[in-house]
Order: sequence, then C-alpha cells, then structure tokens
Amino acid sequence: MDNMVDSLNSAYQEFVAAAASVLEAKESSGGQKTAATDAALENFKQRWELFRVACDQAEEFVESVKQRIGSECLVDEATGSVAGKPGQAAPTGLPPISAVRLEQMSKAVRWLVIELQQGSGAAGGSSHPHSSPPFDTRFSEDAAQ
Repeated sequence: MDNMVDSLNSAYQEFVAAAASVLEAKESSGGQKTAATDAALENFKQRWELFRVACDQAEEFVESVKQRIGSECLVDEATGSVAGKPGQAAPTGLPPISAVRLEQMSKAVRWLVIELQQGSGAAGGSSHPHSSPPFDTRFSEDAAQ
C-alpha cells in the first residue's frame, strides 16, 4: 500500500510541477505561443495522463481491498466464525451457512451480474458455461447444521 501512495504522490507532484512550468513558460513568453510554451503544454498533458493513470490504479487497489475485506467479513458472519471473538457484535440468531454454500451463492450472484452487464437479462432459460447447479433458495443442506 505504501508503494501505491508513493506512486500517487509522485505523479501528483510531477503534475503540479508541469502546471507550474506551463505558467512560467507563458509568463516568460509574454503570453505568446512559442516552442517553450508548446513543450511545457505537451509535458503538462503527459503528466496529467500519468496522474490520471495513477489515480485509476489507486482506486482499483482500494476497491479490491474493500471487496476482500467485505468477503472475509461475509464469510466470517455466514459461517459463524465471529461468534466467539471478543469485542464482536452478538450473533444475529440466524443459523450459519456452510462456506461451500456461501461460495455457490456468490458464484450465482456473480453470473447474474455478468448476464445483466452483458445485457441479456434472461435469467430463466439461459445456459451458463459453468457446471454448478442452479441456485436453490431453500438452503436444504444448511438447515441440518
């Protein structure tokens, strides 16, 4: 994470320095278009793009960490792993589900999201390229726990 912060900070500092260079070049040329102002503007554009890329990478990193933490919390909650930990909230009273069942449900949700993103929206009769069984809302294997 430190590398990500350092990369983002470096890109930002270079972007700000390039902006300052544009202003200095424009001031020294008296507001006229010169080779120096063109070069400063081109450098500014490049630094702007590099800063945007660094921001996008940082955002992707933050999202992946959020998803990982959320998944770990979900698994802990669903499997009852947090019940015995001190400082945690009391159990919800819902019976825990198996980690295998949770993974099956997660896959089903992912496939539905992919279908919706691709615009098919046909959840009823569509065939999936994966071999997992259809989503069963009765949770029969979890009731025995």
